[in-house]
Amino acid sequence: MNIDVPSDVMTIREMCQSYDVTPRTLRFYEAKELLTPIRIGTRRLFTRRDRARLALILRGKRFGFSLEDIRQTLDLYDRDGGLTAQRQKAYELAVKRLAEMEAQRAELDVAITDLKAELADAAAKGLVPRHAA
Repeated sequence: MNIDVPSDVMTIREMCQSYDVTPRTLRFYEAKELLTPIRIGTRRLFTRRDRARLALILRGKRFGFSLEDIRQTLDLYDRDGGLTAQRQKAYELAVKRLAEMEAQRAELDVAITDLKAELADAAAKGLVPRHAA
């Protein structure tokens, strides 16, 4: 059986080194059908398309997008054959995620301020253990 393999493919080891991920991560994304490497026996060969998708997956995860949001965005490119719908969906998701992150930061800022006040109050009352001071 003769399979035409593009010359610019990467092995799983090369992908792991280039993108600082584990083989388990790549297999997970493959199982979730986010990546579709060429399979030759037990070998996985990742194409330029897989590399672009992995870069988008990792960026999306860094920003806190769910895998389902990432899948929908990636699928738009495959379905529509272009970037316009994909960019629009990514923009909408990014605006929503930014609002969520800013709300989380505001909540954290309040919690940090409250905790600092509690710690200062405890210290002022002499309630701080000797080893913690």
